[in-house]
Amino acid sequence: MSELSQLSPQPLWDIFAKICSIPHPSYHEEQLAEHILSWASEKGLEAERDSVGNILIRKPASAGMENRKTVVLQAHLDMVPQKNNDTEHDFTKDPIQPWIDGEWVKARGTTLGADNGIGMASALAVLADDSVAHGPLEVLLTMTEEAGMDGAFGLQPGWLKADILINTDSEEEGEIYMGCAGGIDFITTLKLEREAIPAGFETFKLTLKGLKGGHSGGDIHLGLGNANKLLARFLAGHAKELDLRLVDFNGGTLRNAIPREGFATVAVPADKAAELKNLASHYQEILKNELSVVEKNLVVLLDSATADKAALTAKSRDAFISLLNATPNGVIRNSDVAKGVVETSLNVGVVTMEQDSAQIICLIRSLIDSGKDYVVGMLESLGSLVGAQTEAKGSYPGWQPDASSPVMALVRETYQKLFNKTPNIQVIHAGLECGLFKKPYPEMDMVSIGPTITGPHSPDEQVHIESVGQYWTLLTELLKAIPAK
Repeated sequence: MSELSQLSPQPLWDIFAKICSIPHPSYHEEQLAEHILSWASEKGLEAERDSVGNILIRKPASAGMENRKTVVLQAHLDMVPQKNNDTEHDFTKDPIQPWIDGEWVKARGTTLGADNGIGMASALAVLADDSVAHGPLEVLLTMTEEAGMDGAFGLQPGWLKADILINTDSEEEGEIYMGCAGGIDFITTLKLEREAIPAGFETFKLTLKGLKGGHSGGDIHLGLGNANKLLARFLAGHAKELDLRLVDFNGGTLRNAIPREGFATVAVPADKAAELKNLASHYQEILKNELSVVEKNLVVLLDSATADKAALTAKSRDAFISLLNATPNGVIRNSDVAKGVVETSLNVGVVTMEQDSAQIICLIRSLIDSGKDYVVGMLESLGSLVGAQTEAKGSYPGWQPDASSPVMALVRETYQKLFNKTPNIQVIHAGLECGLFKKPYPEMDMVSIGPTITGPHSPDEQVHIESVGQYWTLLTELLKAIPAK
């Protein structure tokens, strides 16, 4: 038994503990999907999958509620795999280890997967708990949301029978989401040339780590450090004066997670080694001063290393460093319409270097299509300045807010009645699948709710226990209040 079984509502937490025990990072959801299908079959529920692997489970209405509008509860099957550098964990094989820390549930050294595992658990708990009153019910679990919204892109018209969709992927109790940002991936590929490291040079590994990381949408306004950008800044400031040769550069692991760690292999003349050490130490002091409020654990390390390949030529070095240093990152513009919400941003998420090329992968988000287009154009211009290839792909739409949504009004009224306070009606800068669902189901009325989750997409991810109970109460009362057709 998991220690989570002592928490309430118990069915939800027990199901979440089971979800944690089955590996399910993006592109590796099959084991969890098979478990859920088997679970549904045991409960006598109708369950099926579509051509892209999405799961749909149907449950008949509670007695006397057959005439209500049909509701689909929706969550995604996958989680973001991020771990601390000193944590041994294989996300494709090892279970997540949740534990209770006061008011919160956390994971040991990894992401928790409360995003969107709690939402998934809540939908399955509704199916499992016959005391929850509801009309005709569907549960839709989508594939590979975190790495490209594959399941939402593949959803076909006519499969869902529901009139109302409740997305469970929001991360702030007391807030109802009625709109979200769209996004697009942007990949810049720069050709590289190499030459032998000169004799008399010493090789070092420069590491910048200890950053918080986080969600590249929901946390982008917090001013968190981006390891790729901070490392590029150091190299841009000192490469020429040190006659530094760049051998390798890697940082970040996911386009939608703010990079927590970056690594560069460099070589400098032996008589410049002490200066490099001093500059690295000084740079740590600069960053600790600049980011003292948001990044208390950042470190800059310099260790002796061996180079297993040649260094970039001076021309390639300068092109790569200039490109990465000049690539914008973070908030581009705040919304004039949704006050306090970021309109357009980008995250320089992953930088990799191979023998003859380097790749910079960004995720651009915007509430408006023209905002995405603006940043795409900016990155294309940057790439052209250094002769790099650029590609924008995987565009997905935002979810346009509908102020007249009946289900949004119902959620607001139900919340007010339950908790005697007015919830915030919000537009979220993160990407939700609702925008994509609108294409095959343009008439479906949609809303997004969820418990309080902080630090999603990072090993600091945690879910607030009390808020899960409040979210469950809201969800079950909402299902009871769904009107007749």
